[in-house]
Amino acid sequence: MHSFALGVGTKDSSGNWLEVFFPEPQLNPEAGAIAPALEAIGYQGGNQVVELDAIQLEALGSSSYADASHQLLSTLKDSSRPLVAVILESDEKPTTVPEAYLKLHLLSHRLVKPHGINLDGLFAVLPNVVWTSQGAIAIDELVGRQLQARLNGETLDVQSVDKFPKMTNYVVPNGIRIADTSRVRLGAYVGEGTTVMHEGFINFNAGTLGTAMIEGRISAGVVVGNNSDLGGGCSIMGTLSGGGKEIISVGEDCLIGANAGIGFPLGDRCTIEAGLYVSAGSKVTVMDSELNQVDVVKARDLANKNDLLFLRNSTTGVVECRTNKSKVELNAELHSHN
Repeated sequence: MHSFALGVGTKDSSGNWLEVFFPEPQLNPEAGAIAPALEAIGYQGGNQVVELDAIQLEALGSSSYADASHQLLSTLKDSSRPLVAVILESDEKPTTVPEAYLKLHLLSHRLVKPHGINLDGLFAVLPNVVWTSQGAIAIDELVGRQLQARLNGETLDVQSVDKFPKMTNYVVPNGIRIADTSRVRLGAYVGEGTTVMHEGFINFNAGTLGTAMIEGRISAGVVVGNNSDLGGGCSIMGTLSGGGKEIISVGEDCLIGANAGIGFPLGDRCTIEAGLYVSAGSKVTVMDSELNQVDVVKARDLANKNDLLFLRNSTTGVVECRTNKSKVELNAELHSHN
């Protein structure tokens, strides 16, 4: 069994799922532990989404599964919202909204790492939703809800119109700080010890693997290693924006300076000078320890190599690559008390 979860969600007036919240998703659950739950909901095998009715909830509450999840089941049982069980026997591409949301939850709960789960076709499955102070609303139903709010003397606050909600409305992992929660999407993997400042951004299926300072942009698919620092306004090109399939990553102990960026994977202990954007095809002059020119290569030829410093020669304008002689040292006080 790949994964299993019980959740509560939102539908539009036509009965289409808009979103689902899974408080306790399970990855690779023990077969014996969830067997009573599967029997109670009438699981037939394969990947299955089951909208739960009163009879199935009663059966779940009476099963031995309730011994381990009593609080969750008792809370769900009293809900008037649509309840759902998602069982993924194998990691196939998501075909329904509940399946897609379960996979995004698994990432943000740190149960799987970026690129560790099949998200093929995700955009086609997820609906575009209006995220408001009253929860998820279908776009074509927004005006009616706004009017009703006004008649009640209220204002319906529209926070975003997007396929992805913000992560913290579903998951708040341990040991993190996020200054502006709207800038971290559900499906982000935020490592323990990570601080995301106001200008920081983390997309889905991307994130940090440990302690990090994020003041720049982590695009979809990008993974940042432990003890790395993304300076203010910097940007890492993801596979969605770049049009390619290569995974762009940042190694451990790296620094990408303010307003800088990369379009190729960095190894460990690498630094990109502030204001310098190095794409995969950028011509880079490689220098030896005496700062003599050794070769001119494309940046992609230096992918995943360690201990590199990239800067622009202020006299010639040439992008140079030198040996990086310093290691990034994050301020431990900023991350140890998250």
